[in-house]
Amino acid sequence: MLKVEDMAPAEMHALLQRQNFGHLGCASDGRPYVVPMNYAYDGKELYFFTTEGMKTQFIATNPKVCLQVEEVTDSTNWRSVMVIGQAERLTKSDEMERAMKLITERNPSLTPAISATQLDTWGRAVDIAIYHIKPEMIDGRKTV
Repeated sequence: MLKVEDMAPAEMHALLQRQNFGHLGCASDGRPYVVPMNYAYDGKELYFFTTEGMKTQFIATNPKVCLQVEEVTDSTNWRSVMVIGQAERLTKSDEMERAMKLITERNPSLTPAISATQLDTWGRAVDIAIYHIKPEMIDGRKTV
């Protein structure tokens, strides 16, 4: 029988800092939406960037989001942390620069993707949106 237990706060924060990829969940008009998302965690807040689209529309109408992050070795050996909070779009250039620095330091492979997303297939500029999430609740479980 698989045994699952709560993670200690220090374990949850350590997992959030070790990882840089999770699943962002948001909802609008009763419709859920979950997408894979690279992120950075500075020990207090989470940061992510995306391009304008469904995520940004959902977050604009309902900023309450969750980010689920996991480490899975196999079906009997895993850890999972859920962060729930308000996603706030960053608009000040110094905040945006700091967030992008954190994100690209944690996710170096995103640097080319950032450049590639600057233009769409028609050569038009694509707007990038940078957010931070202030956690209201962090909860985690693990197998033992």
